[in-house]
Amino acid sequence: MKKLAIVIALALEFAVCACGTSPNTNPVNNTTTSGNWEAKLTGGTEQASLLNFVVAFSVENNGPLNITGFGFFNQGACFATGVNAETESGSASFTTGSTGAVTGTLSLTIKSATNSSALALTGQLTGTSNATTTTTGTLSTGVVVGTWTLTPGANIPGCNQDSGSFVMCQGAATCSTIPAIARRTDF
Repeated sequence: MKKLAIVIALALEFAVCACGTSPNTNPVNNTTTSGNWEAKLTGGTEQASLLNFVVAFSVENNGPLNITGFGFFNQGACFATGVNAETESGSASFTTGSTGAVTGTLSLTIKSATNSSALALTGQLTGTSNATTTTTGTLSTGVVVGTWTLTPGANIPGCNQDSGSFVMCQGAATCSTIPAIARRTDF
């Protein structure tokens, strides 16, 4: 009986100890992205319906977007024209699964440097990556789908509080929903 109790105690100890040392079956892979992303906004009225843009940024997994370029295709009256007429900030939080599927969120805010208008976008990011557990991968076929809100500056004719949905695509060829005309890369 005493031997049986010792065997059971040892078996329980091995079972308990094994729980803390099992291998991670869901490894986290690192993915980075950079380059141009084009955004098409829908649902806006008047001047808000003109706010399509391209933004260039880099980010790895989670954190702030390192924005290196921005330009409206046709910003209308809500935002001033010219170099440095806006400030942009944003962040992303995404994970890469063991099969290369990338999922997460992305947010971006564009503020006018002259009239206090602000455009805020938040959406779900998807794509694919060639990451492994030992190498950082590159995001491809990245798409963000979500909602936007425009807060207008004071006394801007036709620029009103507005909102809608958007799609933002990595590179010119990722989404067929953004027309090929007026692509902008001169920022």
